[in-house]
Amino acid sequence: MSIYQDHAYKHGVGWSTWHFQWVTKYRYKVFGNAKLQKLCEIFLLEAARRYKFEIDELEVAPDHIHVIAKLRPSMSPAKAVMLMKGYSSRMLFMAEEKRLKSFYWRDAQKRSLWGDGKFIGSVGHITLDNAKEYVKNHETHDAKFLLIKESPPFRVGEDVNYCYTETRREKYFGKQRLMKY
Repeated sequence: MSIYQDHAYKHGVGWSTWHFQWVTKYRYKVFGNAKLQKLCEIFLLEAARRYKFEIDELEVAPDHIHVIAKLRPSMSPAKAVMLMKGYSSRMLFMAEEKRLKSFYWRDAQKRSLWGDGKFIGSVGHITLDNAKEYVKNHETHDAKFLLIKESPPFRVGEDVNYCYTETRREKYFGKQRLMKY
């Protein structure tokens, strides 16, 4: 079978491989427990199956997650991360509420397992093998940054304020529409 037949969908042909990373809320080391770690892996794989994308590599560290996933061309990477975070959080709280209550004690409607941020990188500027190797050996990589007291090249969870300037608004809407009467 050709590569195109392997990646044919209802209305198109293509492939989209991404490296995702996100952290637990407050960077708590929730998955130091082997049972919680395994449950998280199962729920992430289940989310991928339910929402019809494929996880190539998956690593659940004590305070963060690495995923390499192949998405349908019609699914955005941000949507895939949202689905994985939401499904896994909901299922983990249902399955292990007592254990997670020691970390996150708020009411069921207000608690969150995952931090707000995420890292999304397309696997195209590097080879897929390099990305897989990084995920497998991320502990060595993370330790190196801790030793030299630098942060990783990306910052998960950092707030970024995307604000349009007045000139951009004027350019998009035109001065006439912005004027108040």
